[in-house]
Amino acid sequence: MQEDIKTIIERYGRDKAFLVPILQDVQAQYNYLPKDRLLEVAEELNIAHSLVFSVASFYKAFSLEPRGRHIVSVCLGTACHVRGAPLILDTLARTLKLKAGATAADGSATLETVNCVGACALGPIVIVDGEYHGQMTLTKTAKVITTLKAGEQA
Repeated sequence: MQEDIKTIIERYGRDKAFLVPILQDVQAQYNYLPKDRLLEVAEELNIAHSLVFSVASFYKAFSLEPRGRHIVSVCLGTACHVRGAPLILDTLARTLKLKAGATAADGSATLETVNCVGACALGPIVIVDGEYHGQMTLTKTAKVITTLKAGEQA
């Protein structure tokens, strides 16, 4: 069951200083930040709509567009890049039939890239729904996709 915006904001004492965690909780509810919910946050905190939108659009962790039930992120930082991340990304894109930055029409998955996840020794890294998969190879990528698709069918 989804919490309403007032409940989320009250958890933080209606304190404007907690705008980022409030937006994180809203995104956790909807899997993105719907415009009407951002307006509601601004009204409830009595702050400018533009401030809420600027924070929401500044951080890459926030999405203003609907995202898939599964989020697949490929690190393209230098260490991952030189270890084959572009090939991993290409394989994921072809298999999931998605371009980087896109969400499947059925809402099953979103494929995205990130610049660095800070785990360079484990590169290339693919993150699926927050779970890190390090030292990815094409074989490991196929297993991740199989697991992802199996979860969709369950």
